[in-house]
Amino acid sequence: MTLKARITDEMKDAMRAKAAARLSTIRLLLAAIKQKEVDERVDVSDADVVAIIERMIKQRRESVTQFEAGKRPDLVALERAEIEILQSYMPQALSDAEVDALIVTAVAQSGGGMAAMGKVMAVLKPQLAGRADMGAVSAKVKARLSA
Repeated sequence: MTLKARITDEMKDAMRAKAAARLSTIRLLLAAIKQKEVDERVDVSDADVVAIIERMIKQRRESVTQFEAGKRPDLVALERAEIEILQSYMPQALSDAEVDALIVTAVAQSGGGMAAMGKVMAVLKPQLAGRADMGAVSAKVKARLSA
């Protein structure tokens, strides 16, 4: 079963359960998926869906920061609930040890020094997409290459 099909099935379950918040978030996700399909005239793959979910989670995290600065705890709670729902569709996250092992392997393949940063990230990105925070991975790679 594709990720898109799973999301569609869960939308139907949320409708039956009358779970308004979950239904709303799933509908937003499906709308974003449909928009990508229409814009690019393609059927989205699971990797495309994961990228869409990552983007939506990032947007909501930025919103949480803004709402906290604006002292809006009601909106912060709403955004965090949406993040939780969206994260349920993400692949299983890798542990720090697994990420570190992949970084060591990628650095060995690409060579050392800060000049290899782009090459190392190019090797890691497909392996870690949706399974690790790429900002944190970049920081770890930078620390590893500068050491």
